[in-house]
Amino acid sequence: MPDEPSWPTVDGDEVHREPPTVQVRRPDPPTMRISAPKPAKPPVTPPKPAAPPSAPPAKPATEIKSEPEPIPEPITDREDPPAPSSGRRKRPFLLAAVVLVVLALAGTAVTGARQGWFDTTPAATTAAPLPPAPVSLSMKGVGADGTPPTAAGVRAVLAGPASNGLLAPLAGVVVDPATGTAVWNQGETAPQTPASTIKILTAAAALLTLDHGAQLSTKVVRGPQPGTVVLVGGGDPTLSSLPAGKTTLYPGAATLDDLAAGVRASGEQVTQVLYDVSRYAGPGMAPGWDPGDVPNGYVSPVEPVMVDGGREDPLKDVVRRSSTPAATAAGALAQRLGATSGAAAVASPGAQVLAEVKSAPVDQLVENLMQISDNVLAEAMAREVAKARGQEASFEGAAKAVRDVLTENGFDVSSATIIDGSGLSPNDKVPAKLLADILAAAAKPDASDPKTAKLRPLLTALPVAGGSGTLAGRYEQWGADGRGWVRAKTGTLTKANALAGVVVDSDGRLLVFAFMSANDGDMTMVRGALDEMAAALRKCGC
Repeated sequence: MPDEPSWPTVDGDEVHREPPTVQVRRPDPPTMRISAPKPAKPPVTPPKPAAPPSAPPAKPATEIKSEPEPIPEPITDREDPPAPSSGRRKRPFLLAAVVLVVLALAGTAVTGARQGWFDTTPAATTAAPLPPAPVSLSMKGVGADGTPPTAAGVRAVLAGPASNGLLAPLAGVVVDPATGTAVWNQGETAPQTPASTIKILTAAAALLTLDHGAQLSTKVVRGPQPGTVVLVGGGDPTLSSLPAGKTTLYPGAATLDDLAAGVRASGEQVTQVLYDVSRYAGPGMAPGWDPGDVPNGYVSPVEPVMVDGGREDPLKDVVRRSSTPAATAAGALAQRLGATSGAAAVASPGAQVLAEVKSAPVDQLVENLMQISDNVLAEAMAREVAKARGQEASFEGAAKAVRDVLTENGFDVSSATIIDGSGLSPNDKVPAKLLADILAAAAKPDASDPKTAKLRPLLTALPVAGGSGTLAGRYEQWGADGRGWVRAKTGTLTKANALAGVVVDSDGRLLVFAFMSANDGDMTMVRGALDEMAAALRKCGC
């Protein structure tokens, strides 16, 4: 907007003869409101005034009107029109003021240069940055750099704990996996009841045989009669009864809801659900198993399809189990489909697959069975080894497959008796040396050996003392020095307690141990005595 008001034009550049009335409000800075006149007669060119009129004296009020005055000639370009009053010419004064300021600053700069005002560098007002803080790494990888233990040193630290009468009779061995040397041993070649430490053998056979990323599949296929479908067991006992997104004792498990949703999405009209357990052979209970272990919550009969490992409550580990887990799973699926549950049947070869879900990968299943010592999952893994080896998926076939895999990988199983994959049978017999040999192979510092590379997940699958799995509640009253440093697989049956795993000693050296006791004393006390032995190794600067 120009500094001074310009006259508005109507119908081109012409305006009415009568001069407009100008209203001006003078806040700081002043602004003006201009009212344009409406033409009453045909517009004519006004005469040129001899000189611009002078504005009348300002009135005290903030709004004034100018007296009528001749109209200037029409404006034909974008320049500012003549000012109606010389008192309002502000722009030349502003420009003059700017010029004066610039000249003053220039003069100051010249004077400062002559006087040497700019000859020195201003003193710094910001402190120099501090040097980097020293970093001391408190965690480092475990290798062969630590001081090797000596047999005399290990004997000295274990002398007290090993003499505890609660452990008698005691068998065991301590191995330095970096050298393969046994630095402590006592009856390590005599077969003992391993209880759940036999899961080390099962897990090792699975890791050495199966693709670590493989998954177990559960399918629903079209049945032999219209309206029937068949739930086909693929060996996954972890199928979850909870909605997707809710975790059971089996992280990453497929859900029965997803399986049912897949069947509905197929458009199949279902009236009855049958189930196929032909993947497995033989009895569901192993020789030596106590039938009371089913209602007491330790195991279900081993079948190739079940929900939540046969548990009645998917969120509790030790809780009553189903004695007919496959039929129970079929009933749960039928309920979701609004159908009835039928009997066992064998799916027709090539039957159309209506829905399929898959388990977590094998390496995660192995970790899961080791962490919570899951008996059903251990038996499932043993049978998968049998299937991969072309053996019958039964207790006998699984035991043979595990033995064969370990033998082919250089482990001496000649004195071992393997009845099952979980260790529930008191008829299982395994020497402490075999347990230690497998763990030492997994713990070698150099993983260039393909066997070591395959077995490495076995170490991370071990429960942490006072931290996870079956050791979460231990290493408090007994063996507190090993808390967080010991990782081990537990084993407990009547008159049989075992602990096998790894520990980092005070020199930073990784040691492998396997301790087995056949004492029939108080189970809690015997476990505590075993924990004290492993914790003593942690204090070893041997």
